[in-house]
Amino acid sequence: MARNTGYSWAVALGLTFLAGSALADSAQGVWLRAEGTSKVKIEPCGDALCGVVVWLKDPNSPSKIGEKVFFGMKPSGSNSWTGSAYNPEDGRTYDGQMKTSGDHLVTTGCALGGMICRSVSWTRSK
Repeated sequence: MARNTGYSWAVALGLTFLAGSALADSAQGVWLRAEGTSKVKIEPCGDALCGVVVWLKDPNSPSKIGEKVFFGMKPSGSNSWTGSAYNPEDGRTYDGQMKTSGDHLVTTGCALGGMICRSVSWTRSK
């Protein structure tokens, strides 16, 4: 029995390591905006990923807690997703892209067929 328990622990530890590696470049999780002004939680919604505001430093900002700011984000390459990005500052929705690299996320919103783009950096948060 002890031998089996040791094997179970080894399997559990191995699976935990693999899951951690797989999640390192996953967009899912809570992300803190580089300026420290907001946090967004990215999680599955249907067959895509969506991001919802979960924390704001300034309660008077144009963003609102619970507001969906990324939606319809579907895989578009290695560690990359495309969909839509809503900007609470101007009330407009843009073509959006997310790219991860470890614990860093860059979101980009573009208008005019990609001629005008704005990117925001994020770090994984708890």
